[in-house]
Amino acid sequence: MEPTPRDQLPYTATDVASATDRLRQICAGMPEVSERVSHGAVTFFIRGKRTLCYLTDDHHGDGCLALMCAAPPGVQEEMIRSDPERFFRPAYVGHRGWIGLRLDTAVDWDEVAGVVEEAYRCVAPVTLVRRLEARGSDGGER
Repeated sequence: MEPTPRDQLPYTATDVASATDRLRQICAGMPEVSERVSHGAVTFFIRGKRTLCYLTDDHHGDGCLALMCAAPPGVQEEMIRSDPERFFRPAYVGHRGWIGLRLDTAVDWDEVAGVVEEAYRCVAPVTLVRRLEARGSDGGER
């Protein structure tokens, strides 16, 4: 697929920058998460190795701004069934249970934070999940 011309996308470069900033804020509250570009996408890693999530911008001409992240077993199917306009099975990682969440429609950033936190619980080592839970229970930043 050819990339969609930027002026024909349902979102702008400003929307991409805003979504990236919001994801940075969400991920900054999680233990040992870092960011770098991987395969052309802004990607967040745990301990620099394990992929937590990544942002796609018109990936292979799909015309979408979306978040891709891990999900617990069965959640992918449940989310797609409950809201197929926003959730989808992403290319390359969908067969591993990952979900895609469109960010080019009305976005509930609290929901996005919950999805990313659940992905963290799926991907992070147990010791880091405990640190995440301790932050939440002591009223610290998430």
